[in-house]
Amino acid sequence: MSTQHKPWLPQEERGRFWLLTSLRDLVDRIAQSSPARLALIVFAVVVAAFSFLLWLPVSSAPGVDTELEDAVFTATSAVTVTGLTTVPTGTNWSFFGQFVIMIAMQIGGLGTLTMTSILALAVGRKLGLRSRLLTQEALNIGRLGEVGSLLQIIVITSVSIEAVLAVVLTVGFLLEGQPILTALWHGIFYAISAFNNGGFVPNEAGLEPYTTSWLIVVPIALGVFIGSLGFPVVLVMRQVGLRFSRWNLNTKLTVTTTSALLVIAWLLYAAFEWSNPDTLRDLPVGEKLFHAFFASVNMRSGGFALVDTNNEQSVTLLLTDAMMFAGGGAASTAGGIKVTTLAVVFLAIVAEARGDRSVIAFFRTIPEDALRISISVIMMGATIVLVASAALLIVSDAPLDRVLFEVISGYATCGLSVGLSGELPPEGKYVLSATMFVGRIGITTVAAALALRSRRRLYNYPEERPIIG
Repeated sequence: MSTQHKPWLPQEERGRFWLLTSLRDLVDRIAQSSPARLALIVFAVVVAAFSFLLWLPVSSAPGVDTELEDAVFTATSAVTVTGLTTVPTGTNWSFFGQFVIMIAMQIGGLGTLTMTSILALAVGRKLGLRSRLLTQEALNIGRLGEVGSLLQIIVITSVSIEAVLAVVLTVGFLLEGQPILTALWHGIFYAISAFNNGGFVPNEAGLEPYTTSWLIVVPIALGVFIGSLGFPVVLVMRQVGLRFSRWNLNTKLTVTTTSALLVIAWLLYAAFEWSNPDTLRDLPVGEKLFHAFFASVNMRSGGFALVDTNNEQSVTLLLTDAMMFAGGGAASTAGGIKVTTLAVVFLAIVAEARGDRSVIAFFRTIPEDALRISISVIMMGATIVLVASAALLIVSDAPLDRVLFEVISGYATCGLSVGLSGELPPEGKYVLSATMFVGRIGITTVAAALALRSRRRLYNYPEERPIIG
């Protein structure tokens, strides 16, 4: 309501209402012109807020003075659920600092705009058309009617899975001899970090002391896998169960491509590291296979590791680069170009090799615009990786293989690291922070947010085919 109709308000109250009204009108204009631009702004504000919280002295451990670039990097990594760190999470941050990181991962995993809509539903407000449009933009849903159901699934799935994971992990840490409060804290933190594909660990040694504790490593692997599928997939599975024939195309492509990449990475990792004395060689066969499976699950997004990544073979790091770039399912807590993007391009290559004019998958024709968007996402993702790698090579003297690994991990919000993040100068940390930010909110969202307007051409030019290949 305008303050012009409230002459009885004191001057300072009218000024306050005018400020709030102006701010509301500004948000409305941005939302109407470009929901993607609003998403970019909201994510930037959230990152800035958590950066400030982590920069406060109360967030640092006693005797530790956290630099601004480290606070910004950690906040960006947490909100984008990446897991890269420039300072040790277990020793640099106080309990308050670790709690801030955990909350940032939860908000980042669900999505800031999604969280806003969830809070609106929680207080009994009816979800309006504009909120539905914003949530549709954040989750890439095809129909507005699915938004309300999907938000309910997000709440139920997140709370239920994280609660179950927290209970099991707490028992696992108790069996490892941790005090009950420490075990409970680690259980909750790891549960949120795993399901949201965050990759942060609250203890100094990470998971290396617990490689044989199945009540710890197995729930973490399952949490990462479920989180990487995507909420739209979970929604379909809840509606029709595990009946593959009744799944929609997105669910079929996501599950089949994810499973294929999981098996391929599992077998290749085991083959490459089987005789490596620094990783798998001295382990029993069963543990070797599980280590390879755990690495396969986490190299596409999770960011957890049972062995030091620096000890892996060069060909294994190259395999990890490829898997990180592929990422997880659309509208999931995972990053990367998304497995559906990879599947669409692969199917287009198969169709071209067969001479088919249409791209077919599971008796469905994939529209041409989906293929164009997929190619654009891959090319823009590769460009971001190229530019960020070049920038880091300029500001640091690190070799290309380490730089490329860290940049892809940041862009794909995976979190696996060869330790380069902590060695970078401040400008390098900001470059990697920007890479994580772009990777999380999505290349297509950035492109839409920066575009002034979309144009519909009212005429077509004559066709002429260039020479290809």
